[in-house]
Amino acid sequence: MSLGIDDPAPADSEPERPTIIGGSTRFVPGQSNDRITIVNGKVQLGQRLIDLWRNRDLLILLTRTELKVKYKQSVLGYAWSMLNPALVLAIYYVIFKVIARTQQPHFAIWLFSGLLVWNLFNTAAMSSTTVVVGKAGIIKKVAFPRELLAMSTVGVSLVLFVIQIGVLAVFLLGFQLAPDWSALWLLPIAFVTLVMFTCAVSIFLSAVNVYLRDTQHLSEVLLMAWFWATPIVYPFGQVASHLSRFHLTWLYLANPMAPIAMSFQRVIYGQTSYISSSGAKINLLPDVGLGWYAMVLGIVFVASTVLFLLSLIVFGRLEGNFAEEL
Repeated sequence: MSLGIDDPAPADSEPERPTIIGGSTRFVPGQSNDRITIVNGKVQLGQRLIDLWRNRDLLILLTRTELKVKYKQSVLGYAWSMLNPALVLAIYYVIFKVIARTQQPHFAIWLFSGLLVWNLFNTAAMSSTTVVVGKAGIIKKVAFPRELLAMSTVGVSLVLFVIQIGVLAVFLLGFQLAPDWSALWLLPIAFVTLVMFTCAVSIFLSAVNVYLRDTQHLSEVLLMAWFWATPIVYPFGQVASHLSRFHLTWLYLANPMAPIAMSFQRVIYGQTSYISSSGAKINLLPDVGLGWYAMVLGIVFVASTVLFLLSLIVFGRLEGNFAEEL
């Protein structure tokens, strides 16, 4: 039986009711007050953005559901989100401060500043690879912007990020340190850039993994290599001196996570260098003005925004056959 969208309404039919077809509002005669949403891979990019905004309440609901499932029947619950980074921090601290005997002061704060950034990105990217496949039942039965599934993993990571900020605050109080208050305005820029880039990667991985299930395993390996390619455990200054000989510093900074992590370290750690026991100056970060960090973050933000839009386009091209693939 056809819906008769293009047919004129009979004279004795009920008043036309609004419905959503392919992301745009239409009128279907004789229908109930409930809106009908038909997912269409050919929906224009602008309409996809509008649909995401209109369904922001659904994103919050999906995020809450993911959090409940994550800590379901867990005795400690959200405490695990604090214990896990604290344990990782303790392990790295013992390896590099106790065993390797690095002379860098307050190494734990330096390390945690970078781990905050990486934990948000890594958790969302890893979870997003399987989120569409894991929600196959919902996708086959309910029509909604499926990109929200990937974005909900970013939402979960944001909640954990806030909790870990609390852990960092405790460490700062314990070491009696304070961030560089004059550079605090960099953090919102770095944070928004991080979220934008994480959303772009998460949406892309969630769609590709539906067709290529090896994506989730490949992502684990690539993310591990990506972690060590980002100046978190080691300082940027340690590799910059070697890269500058071959004029490859720009290539290292092309890693979007590097400028973001460095900006967090610049603000929270508050030092760009220190003096070793031998009297030598050890560079940790580029000893430049805050404007340089803002400029680099701006470039990364623009690139991340473009990647986000491209990821929506790729997702739209692939989601048409999700039901068949799942």
